[in-house]
Order: sequence, then C-alpha cells, then structure tokens
Amino acid sequence: MLAEIEDTYAEAFDGLFCRIMITAKDETRLKRAAYGSAALPMGVVGRGEGGVEKWLTSTETPDRRLGAIVQFWTGVSKSRPFENAVKKFIRETSYRIRQEILVEPTTCVFNAFDSVSKFDVMDSVGHCGDGYEWEEEYLGRQVINVPIMMPGFRIERFLGYGVGVSGGNIWLMCRDEDSALRAGDKALEAINMAEGVITPFDLCAAGSKPETNYPEIGPTSNQWYCPSLRDRIPDSKVPIGVDSIPEIVINGVTLDAVKEAMWAGIDAVKDMEGVIRISAGNYGGQLGVHKIFLRDLG
Repeated sequence: MLAEIEDTYAEAFDGLFCRIMITAKDETRLKRAAYGSAALPMGVVGRGEGGVEKWLTSTETPDRRLGAIVQFWTGVSKSRPFENAVKKFIRETSYRIRQEILVEPTTCVFNAFDSVSKFDVMDSVGHCGDGYEWEEEYLGRQVINVPIMMPGFRIERFLGYGVGVSGGNIWLMCRDEDSALRAGDKALEAINMAEGVITPFDLCAAGSKPETNYPEIGPTSNQWYCPSLRDRIPDSKVPIGVDSIPEIVINGVTLDAVKEAMWAGIDAVKDMEGVIRISAGNYGGQLGVHKIFLRDLG
C-alpha cells in the first residue's frame, strides 16, 4: 500500500557550514574521531551540530589512509550581524576539532570544501601546540603540525566554509515502533547516498517546536504529534493507526542537495509495510526562509 504524502512542506533555514576530511591509521580511530566530533547536535539551542557525510577508502584521501567527510554547522540569524555568526561558527567548529579529533591518535584533518571563504585555524587549533607548533607543506597542502604525545597532529591551516541549508526534514508516520525503525533505517540509507548532505540527528525520536513552557530547557515535545498523547489532549494531530513518528533532519551544502536527499528518503519507504503517511515539520512559515513542499519533490 502506498503511503499518503501530505500536502505540506519542511521549513528549512540558512546555516554556516564547513566540510572537512578526517583521516586516520585504522577504522577504529577514524570512526571515533568522526562520530565523536559530529556528536551532540545542538543547533536549535544556539550551538553547533555536525554529521558524517560519507566514508572514504584509502584511494580517495591525500595520505592514502581511511577517511571520512564530516560537516559542522551553526545557524545564521537575521537579528545578528553576519560577522558575529562567522565568529561563533569558527569557535564551535574549533571546539569539535580540538576536543574530539586532535585527541584521537593518528588523525589528520584536510579541507574538503572548495570555497572562496576560508578561516585560519592557527589561533583556535594550531596553538594547542602551546607555541611549539610549526607549518610545512604536506602533500601539496599548507598544514600546521601540532606536537602531541603520539606524536603529532596535522591540520590544514585554512578550512573552507559557506552558507548552506539546514533543517530539511521528513516525518514517517508509522503503524508501530518496529515499522518505524525499519522504515527509518531504510530512509537513512537512501539519504546518505546523496551527495553533500548529513543527518545530524540520525533517526530522531523527538520532534520539537519553537514555543515552550520551559525556556530554560530549550525545545520541548511537539505534543500534537506525540502518539502517547493522542487520547490525552483535545487537539492531537496523530492519525488513527499511527503509533510511532520518527523524524529525519537533513542539512546540505545547497537547497537542491537537501531536496534530493529528502526525496531519496521518501521514495525508499513510501511503499513499505507499516508506513501510513509521510509528512514534515514546519512552523507555519514563520521561521525558515525555505519551504520545501513534499509533493514537489521527485
């Protein structure tokens, strides 16, 4: 049975992003660095978020080691000067590189985004060498060598950044938890084949909303779409027969990349058993600058 695709849209936002390549001596170290640096997505409460875009073989990296492409993101607000957004983006990105990649043995970071705009990582990452760091040309790239105890960390000095689109999303309204997990995993597999996108929350169990009764917490439950509240609140929007609604959030280097990934996820699951309806999260068009209508995709 073909799932109904709702006549609605995902509301997406502009965001600052960079795209880096991490390499490491073995798969264990690489995955720890990639997953660790991309963990704890917090863009909705004013911090940064990240995700693994794809994995690379040793034939696809400059130093002939296993690699991963990772994206880091922060939001762009109309109420704040763009220069302040860039400063915040650099700070948040540097936290992730310092605390989760530099400390993982054998790692190296290369720029993976060909952009006119670049930021210098000497002050925010290079000086982890406490003044003993040095520069050199390595594999045709200008890198900083940070002396550490195992025994060094290399990072390309200038990393490209730009403005992309964050917050594209699909909601899978499913019969039960098992069908939601099956459909969610299949949608993620299809989405991750698209070029230039990440899913910072992977398969997300908790869709949020902009308003909240507890602002000190940040985003709280979107009660209208919580199946457990269908019979507890008078204005529930959970359809009869739907008991699980996973969300997949998508960030991409362009609007077209996000649209392609959204359709890939929808197309992969629209005829799966247990998928009743496919929808998306939006805020009535009040927050995001991009409206991505589901029925216009594909």
